[in-house]
Parts: sequence; C-alpha cells; structure tokens
Amino acid sequence: MAHAHKLEIFRGLLKFKSNTQKIWGVLIFLSIITAVEVVLGIVKPRALTHSYFIGMKLLNWIFIILTLVKAYYIAWDFMHLRDEKSSLRRAIVWTPIFLVAYLLFILLFEADYVYNVYKDGFIQWNF
Repeated sequence: MAHAHKLEIFRGLLKFKSNTQKIWGVLIFLSIITAVEVVLGIVKPRALTHSYFIGMKLLNWIFIILTLVKAYYIAWDFMHLRDEKSSLRRAIVWTPIFLVAYLLFILLFEADYVYNVYKDGFIQWNF
C-alpha cells in the first residue's frame, strides 16, 4: 500500500509523455534536420562551399555533423539508450564517434595524397 502511494507521488513529479507524442516529436525533429540538409544541399551557400576547415569545405562538415546528430538521436530514442546506464551509453555512442573521426582522418589524408599524385603526376620519395 505504501509502495503504491510512493509510486503515485513519483509519477506526479515526472511528466510522462504518451507514445504518440514521442513519435511525433521524433518525426518533427528528424524532419527539421533533414530539411536543413536538403536546403543546404540545393542552395550550397558560397560562404560554406569556399571556406575550408581542416582540409574540407564547411558545408561537408555541416553535413557530417547533422548526420551524426540524427544517428545519435535515432539510437537514443529507438534503441532506448536514454533508459540505460551511462557507461553502456558511452560505450555505444563514443565507439562510433571515435571510428567516424578516425575514418575522416584517413579519408582526408588519402584524398590529399591522391590529389597530389594526379596533380603532379608523380611523387618522388626522398630517402
């Protein structure tokens, strides 16, 4: 009896959303991010396509960041990560972030090398 009373007080403190509200919230959030990506992909502002940061256009960085935000939010909501312990959340989230950062690092350096080979025709090694 006392346990049920405590549970009701706890429920009163937390505002639980219905599943319908959660689904609409996810749909709206992901739609807004996707719309921003589509508009930026169509418009391609000159300030973002002619500015570079760490060897890549700012527009590409924005696309990568928005894609990672969407992936994180999908995992957070649909894989129910918000209900897990923080150590499991970190293990699931930080591993792909590290791997994506590593992949970007490799791709940027390899792309620069390939560009220089095509531009110069040959790269000499000085030993």
